[in-house]
Amino acid sequence: MMKFLFMMVFLTPLCFFSYWYLSLFLFYLSFLFIFMFNISKDYSFLSYNFGLDLLSYSMVMLSFWICSLMLLASAKIFKKKDYYELFMFNILFLMFSLFMVFSSLNFFIFYLFFEISLIPTFFLIIGWGYQPERISAGKYLLFYTLLASLPMMVGIFFIFKSVNSLDFYFLSLNLDNFLFYLCINMVFFVKMPMYLIHLWLPKAHVEAPISGSMILAGVMLKLGGYGLFRVMKMFLNMGLKINFIFITISLIGSVYMSLICLQQSDIKLLIAYSSVSHMGLVLSGLLTLNLMGMWGSLVLMLGHGLCSSGLFCLANISYERLNSRSLYLNKGLMNFMPTLSMWWFLFCISNMAAPPSLNLLGEVLLINSLIIYSKLTMIMLALFSFFSACYSLFLYSYTQHGLFSSGIYSFTYISNREFLLLVLHWIPLNFLIFKGEIFSVWI
Repeated sequence: MMKFLFMMVFLTPLCFFSYWYLSLFLFYLSFLFIFMFNISKDYSFLSYNFGLDLLSYSMVMLSFWICSLMLLASAKIFKKKDYYELFMFNILFLMFSLFMVFSSLNFFIFYLFFEISLIPTFFLIIGWGYQPERISAGKYLLFYTLLASLPMMVGIFFIFKSVNSLDFYFLSLNLDNFLFYLCINMVFFVKMPMYLIHLWLPKAHVEAPISGSMILAGVMLKLGGYGLFRVMKMFLNMGLKINFIFITISLIGSVYMSLICLQQSDIKLLIAYSSVSHMGLVLSGLLTLNLMGMWGSLVLMLGHGLCSSGLFCLANISYERLNSRSLYLNKGLMNFMPTLSMWWFLFCISNMAAPPSLNLLGEVLLINSLIIYSKLTMIMLALFSFFSACYSLFLYSYTQHGLFSSGIYSFTYISNREFLLLVLHWIPLNFLIFKGEIFSVWI
């Protein structure tokens, strides 16, 4: 564990050299981490208060991969020399904080780095965002999370007073206390985000640069799910009584968000609302507290992280050429970029859970777990699946087909860097299904 922390610290001087050097070393770090893979349900690589089980491993791997791809996607910042040394340092700091979050075995250290990871994300949005509204989007992101996380700190102190330990392994409280349940879990519901407290996410996505959108969709939303995995064993009795409230809100919210996606004219907003819709399904599956729900939540979290991040990359490729995110201007792109049209199709069908993507495996497991929980959920699940396919096809057909805008005079080709970026999203999204046991062994 410590050698990885030191490697990340020693990567810092590379921020003042070439962007390609840092990008190469981050991919090298990712591949090195793949070779550390250990298929065991126990913790490994233990040192100090850090260690990895399979849940932590898959989340850290996702963080490394998305952070490496963020650099690959942000070539515009380096071409324009837009404070790129600070940008690279920001990404390294974010990667370091996410690594600490996912590998910490202590609740307080988890909470500390959970909060620290907000700072580089905030700087990404307000520093390299596109519109002046990015300031208010950054404030939304910061204060939604901070407001919900302060009660959690009080809850952590209460746990320490009761158990005399904050190690996840020893958290065996089983309190029937609704207030304690809300104190600890509300920050994770905000981070997921659950419907009704999701308003910060579309705003943050729209104003963020491509790297900000990628890390938000790919990893930051998964922090909430990871936290719930770790603490839900403290609320088994309470969860059986009140989880149905949050499951109902999440499922109804998912269907409603899908309907909102169908009437969006902004490509980034559409993808952002589809994230809220999918994470609602993840949250409701996780709160059923059954085995399939846990497996499905982890699989869909990883699948959605890669798929949503890839869709944001596609939207950015169009935005850099047309300078607009509007569906009314991004029409008929098949005439200009026929090769990119295939990638739009591949990511859109992954978003609607077509085989062999991780999204399909995740949704099958989650639908099973929710129907086992209550047969009434079938109505919402059927509507969610149908509308999910509708808005994915709407996004693809509206951007690729039809007459192109007469305002488009010049066009540049798509570089190998952009094709590589899309390939590196798509391959793990569709090939990890062949290693499906890693999502079930950790429980």
